[in-house]
Amino acid sequence: MDPKPTHAPTVVIENFYPSTGAPNYLLKRVVDEPLDVYADIFKDGHDVISAVLKWRLQGSTRWFESSMSPMGNDRWHGQCSFQKCGRWEFIIEAWPDSFRAWKNAYKARFDAEDPEIPVESREGGKLLAQAGHRARGAGSTDTAAELDELAAMLCQLKAQDLIDIVLSDDLQQMLDRYPDRSMSTISPPMRAIVERERGRFSAWYEFFPRGAEGRADKHSTFRDCLGRLDDAKAMGFDVIYFPPVHPVGVTGRKGKNNSLTSRAGDVGSPWATGSKQGGHRAVEPALGTLKDFAWLVGEANARGLEIALDFALNCSPDHPYVKQHPDWFYQRVDGSIRYAENPPKKYQDIYPLNFHCADWKNLWRELIDVVLFWVAHGVKIFRVDNPHTKPVVFWETLIAQVHKRDSDVIFLAEAFTQPRMMQVLGKIGFTQSYTYFTWRESKHELEEYCRGLTQTDMRWYYRANFWPNTPDILPHHLQNAGPAMFKIRAALAATLMPCWGIYSGYELGENTPLPGKEEYINSEKYELKARDWSQPGNIKGLITELNRARQENRALQLYDNLHFHRADHEKIIVFSKATPGFDNRILVVINLDAHAPAATMLHIDLAALDLNWDASFRVHDLIHGSSYEWRGPDNFVSLDPKATFMHLFRIE
Repeated sequence: MDPKPTHAPTVVIENFYPSTGAPNYLLKRVVDEPLDVYADIFKDGHDVISAVLKWRLQGSTRWFESSMSPMGNDRWHGQCSFQKCGRWEFIIEAWPDSFRAWKNAYKARFDAEDPEIPVESREGGKLLAQAGHRARGAGSTDTAAELDELAAMLCQLKAQDLIDIVLSDDLQQMLDRYPDRSMSTISPPMRAIVERERGRFSAWYEFFPRGAEGRADKHSTFRDCLGRLDDAKAMGFDVIYFPPVHPVGVTGRKGKNNSLTSRAGDVGSPWATGSKQGGHRAVEPALGTLKDFAWLVGEANARGLEIALDFALNCSPDHPYVKQHPDWFYQRVDGSIRYAENPPKKYQDIYPLNFHCADWKNLWRELIDVVLFWVAHGVKIFRVDNPHTKPVVFWETLIAQVHKRDSDVIFLAEAFTQPRMMQVLGKIGFTQSYTYFTWRESKHELEEYCRGLTQTDMRWYYRANFWPNTPDILPHHLQNAGPAMFKIRAALAATLMPCWGIYSGYELGENTPLPGKEEYINSEKYELKARDWSQPGNIKGLITELNRARQENRALQLYDNLHFHRADHEKIIVFSKATPGFDNRILVVINLDAHAPAATMLHIDLAALDLNWDASFRVHDLIHGSSYEWRGPDNFVSLDPKATFMHLFRIE
C-alpha cells in the first residue's frame, strides 16, 4: 500500500481525459503505444504548480513518471506508454512548487529594484539548501554540494551577480530532480489494459476444421487442416479461427438447414457442445485427439499463425454438466430443462446455462477453468459467442482472472446487440468486438459509423473488428451478388479497420441465401460442404494484396487515425490513414456501386496528410501498381467495378 497523505489536498485535479466513466472500466493500449492524458489542475492563491503523470503495473511498487505541461486555462497535458502487457494504473501528482514561485517573485523584485531583495535572497537560499538535503537523501552527493554552494552564494552575493544563475534552465532542471512534494495531491487512479500488438492489428480467417478438405463425403481431422492453414497464410491472414471443436451432442441434433430431424451421417451444429465423449475440455473424436490439436497449434505457430477458439457456453442435452450439475440450467415446472430460444429462432439442441443459479460461484469457477485449460494447451485467442447474453460481471471476472495467469490472451466479443452493451463489454476487458459494419452500406452510413468508432471516446475502450460475413450472416448486399460486391466489402473491411476477418467461402463468392433470411442455404453449421478452394472467379488475389498492403504500411495498422475526405459522387468513398509522423500515408478511394462505373472529383484535406497547398505529390496504387502525379486538393478519379474498383494509394 502507498502511504496515505498526511495533509489535506492542496491542489484540485479534475476533468480527466480520456476517461471511461467508472473506476473499474479500462482504457485500451498496446505495448509502447503512447497515451496522452489531460486534466484540469489548479489551486487557491497565486502559487505555481508542478505536476507529473505517474504509472505502474498493478501490484508493482515501481512507478514511472513524466512531467506534465500547462496548456493554458488550467488545462495540463502529459504522456505515458506502457512497457509490457497487463493491467496498469496511472495517476496525476501535483503540488505547489515553492522554488518556481520564489523565482517568479525574485525576478519581479529584481526588475523593480525592490529593497527587500536581500531578504528574498535568503529565502531562496533556504529553498536551495532544502533541495540539497533531498538530493543527499537520494544519494546524489555532488548535486547536494552544488546546491549547498548556491544556497550560500544567495545569502552572500548581490542579486545582480546571481540573477542569471537563479533563472537558468540548468538550475531548474536540477531542482526538478529533487522537488519538494511534501504538500502534493494525488488523483484517484485511472486504469488501462495493455495488450500485445495483435490485439490492435490482426486479420482473421474462419473455417470449420471438419470441412478443411472441402469434401461433403468426408469429415476432416485436425491433421487434415494444414492445407487450409497454408492457404490462409498465403492470403496474409494471421489468426485462424475455429468454431467449437468439442464433441457434438446427439440428442436433438439438427439436420441440414437447421432441420429438426437429423439423418444418419449428419454432423450437427458444433455449437451444441457435449456428448458422452466429454464437454468443453474435450475435442470431437471425429477431429482427432487433444494431442492432435496440440500438434496443429504448433504447426500454426511455426507458420506465424495463431489458432483462435470459439468459447461458446452452450451445452447439448448430452453434456456431462447436465447429469453432474442439473441445477446449473433453467429448470421448468415439469422437471425438464429449458432449451435455448431467440424468438423466432429455437435451439432444441442447446441448453443455456443459468449464470444466476444457486450454485453460480462454482459454475463461474468451472467456466473460468475451461478457458485456462485451453490457454494451457497453447490457445491465446478466444472468440466469445454471444457474451451479451451472460452477466457483464461474469466476463469482467473471467477476463481478469485469465489475465492474471497470462496477459497475452485476447478476447473477441461476438456481440451483435445494443450499442451500450457492446461498449461496456469493451470497457471491462474484451479486446475486440464484432460490429454493425456488416449492415452499413451507404457512404453516409459508413462514414458516420466509423467516425463514431474511431473519433469519439469509444476509441479509448472499444476496438472494432470488421467482418463482411459470418457462418450465421449472409447480408442482403452479398446475396446472389457477383465478385465486385465481395471485393468492395473486403476492401472496406481491410482498410477502414486494423482488425478484420472473413468466414471461409467468402473468397469463393458464396452467395446463395436461405430464402427470406440473412443466412446461407445449406449452411456449414449443419453439414459438410464440398468446396474447390481454387475455383475460377475467386477473389483470393485481391485479399492477398489487401493483407500485404496492411502488413507493409504502418498507417493501416493503427486504429484512431481514420480521416474521411470529400468526393462529389455519392457512391465514391475516400479516406486516409497516416502515422503520427506522416512517414507513412495511405489514401483509399472505393466505388461502393458494384454495378456501375463512377467518376468524380476528390477534395483532399491536405493538412490531414501534411501536404502543402500548392505542392505536387505522387500517389502510388499498391493494388494495381499505377502511379499518378497530383497537385492541390482537387483531383479526378474514375472507378469501374469490373476493373479498377478502388485505389489503395501510398503517398510518396
